[in-house]
Amino acid sequence: MSLHPTLQPYADAWTHSIEAISELVQPLVEADWNRRTPCPGWSVRDIVSHVIGLDSEMLGDPRPIHTLPRDLFHVTNEHQRYMEMQVDVRRHHTAPEMTSELEYMIIRRNRQLRNESRDPGTKVRSPFGTDLTLEESMRRHAFAVWAHEQDLRTALGRPGNLDSPGAHIARDVLLAELPRVVAEEARAPRSSAVVFDVHGPVEFLRTIRVDIQGRGTLETVPALGPAASLTLDWETYVRLACGRVSPEAVGDRVKAEGDPELAAAILANFAVTP
Repeated sequence: MSLHPTLQPYADAWTHSIEAISELVQPLVEADWNRRTPCPGWSVRDIVSHVIGLDSEMLGDPRPIHTLPRDLFHVTNEHQRYMEMQVDVRRHHTAPEMTSELEYMIIRRNRQLRNESRDPGTKVRSPFGTDLTLEESMRRHAFAVWAHEQDLRTALGRPGNLDSPGAHIARDVLLAELPRVVAEEARAPRSSAVVFDVHGPVEFLRTIRVDIQGRGTLETVPALGPAASLTLDWETYVRLACGRVSPEAVGDRVKAEGDPELAAAILANFAVTP
């Protein structure tokens, strides 16, 4: 195995999630492919198209030459236009076409990962249209594929894998965004702390401490007398952080204590995925 040890967890998480996606969609009848998902404007077919597109770009395949229709109202910025290209080009593909392309892509990506010998710090073109290190690109990709597995599970009523390898990578990716959310977006007071207590399949207790300069840091030590604290389950945390639900829609699943305005500001800025 030539894959660098630091990259192996991301390859394992991707493998687990992509195989779960394949198992979810293989038996679907044509109507199920049109089911709405938590991603605005995207059906089950669109999610699978997006995942295929992400992996085809990880393989280095050329992007499709395609003109987007003008009536895609969920596409409102350049990033979304970039992502929509791989989706719209497959909108009229049949269920057998979708599953066969997915399976072929999985075979090719598994071969690529088996032969991957580059250093984790190698700069690569990511599926998100930016240059990243190979390690960061694989990390983000493992997170994205797991998140879309969850979108499909929600749409199809097949919950599961909330504690899979991809879930633990998702935890780390999302936690890394918390200091910015609390200190910069929600403008928590300087020299204050905010506590997040998450329970369920993935559990953690984390503190975001804001220093005198207004910079936020992530800590594992619980804070005494925090300015605000938020207690919620892992699935709700993910759905909020990935922008799949509004804070109002899951208000009964989030317990906020302390400064109500600060807690509301944090939840209003909680979505960190583009």
